[in-house]
Amino acid sequence: MWKWLHPYAKSETQYRLLGKIQPWLGGLSLLILATAFVWGLAFAPKDYQQGDSYRIIFIHVPAAIWSMGVYGSMAVAALVALVWQIRQASLAMISMAPIGAVFAFISLVTGAVWGKPMWGTWWIWDARLTSALVLFFLYLGVMALYSAFQDRSIGAKAAGILSIVGVINLPIIHFSVEWWNTLHQGATITKFDKPSMAVEMLIPLLLAIFGSMVFMIWFSILRYRSALLHDERKRPWVQALAAHFKE
Repeated sequence: MWKWLHPYAKSETQYRLLGKIQPWLGGLSLLILATAFVWGLAFAPKDYQQGDSYRIIFIHVPAAIWSMGVYGSMAVAALVALVWQIRQASLAMISMAPIGAVFAFISLVTGAVWGKPMWGTWWIWDARLTSALVLFFLYLGVMALYSAFQDRSIGAKAAGILSIVGVINLPIIHFSVEWWNTLHQGATITKFDKPSMAVEMLIPLLLAIFGSMVFMIWFSILRYRSALLHDERKRPWVQALAAHFKE
């Protein structure tokens, strides 16, 4: 049933195929994000309560969503690596980790900037904020574990186990505003029955979320292809590729 996938299991095939997709994803992400940010930051109407300060949502919300999305993808890759012993899955997991960490960091910083005028403080040990901070430390832990071992295969297993265990934090982040009393606002864009945002605000926000996803995939592919080259640097196909670029 899965025989058609076998040719794509080769690192060389993956490298070349992803190389064809990569520039298209980069251009698409740039186009979508430029449209979303220009529309959201310059042309979307002011919020009747928050004024222009709400516009940070076009950066904060996509970063918050994909800080969780990247971690979930890492956990899936780690599970595949541990159960089916597929080395490339471990490379995919660790390739995504710094990207997710940056998304988590942006989410925390923009949340603090947004929280200062809204709550009167940069930080509070709110359930949503605290669990988001834990997510950032999980990313750092995964990267630290992977680098802590001389044997990269052992490091990948340790980092993979932490990735899988850390998934428990994702529903805590998502449902924290419903499970506990928090200062953080509740769901906005998922309330399709009674939307909390005007369409003129919602569309650029959705574009920013989608564009951030495409950017995340593009950057993950970029890092994954580099990881493949480093992992298989002694293989003939990598040496032939290096010789080609030297000519």
